[in-house]
Amino acid sequence: MPGFQDPIDCTACSRLADHLAAIRRRDPDWHARPVPAFGSLDAQLLVVGLGPGEKGANRTGRPFTGDVAGELLYPALHRFGFASSPEPLGTDNWANPAMQLRNCRITNAVRCLPPANKPTTAEIRQCNGHLQAELAAMTRLKVIVVLGAIAHQALLSTYRLKTRELPFGHNLEHSLPDGRALITSYHCSGYNWRTGRLTRESFEEVFARVAPHLA
Repeated sequence: MPGFQDPIDCTACSRLADHLAAIRRRDPDWHARPVPAFGSLDAQLLVVGLGPGEKGANRTGRPFTGDVAGELLYPALHRFGFASSPEPLGTDNWANPAMQLRNCRITNAVRCLPPANKPTTAEIRQCNGHLQAELAAMTRLKVIVVLGAIAHQALLSTYRLKTRELPFGHNLEHSLPDGRALITSYHCSGYNWRTGRLTRESFEEVFARVAPHLA
């Protein structure tokens, strides 16, 4: 779709660009670049995460692929018909080439892996323009699911909204100014899963709310 291209060659954040260059020298087979979104711009559902995991999307080049978070996300998407398979990885431990998303797109608030998995405020703001352009290009988009508070804040920034107007919590639903539905969820991170803050059942409840908006 014209008007938007994934920022796969972006080096605007020098700290992140230097970090990724060092990883490529260490592991030449890894993606270690800005990670493109997965799925069509024509999708009605957009899932927004925080950023690539070092051994997940940063390695494989596909969001939520190769880390624990994907072991929750893709089975949930598959259960509700948004993914062709619950298995994001192929037999070679890289991105499953047969995996397809159906009426769904997955993106991140920050496209590059930051050192210590902690993007700075300036880096989040720098990447926000890409998210804003992506949202504008998704003309059929009806529902946005944000995973985690930082993704929530980044999404609200594209609408110039504050969290006090649309607060974050698990499995909350809001209406955005353009009529799109916003559904918030705890991030499907290994930490949240291990500590019991998030269960497979409570995570899948988030996606159960999506279908009525797509009818």
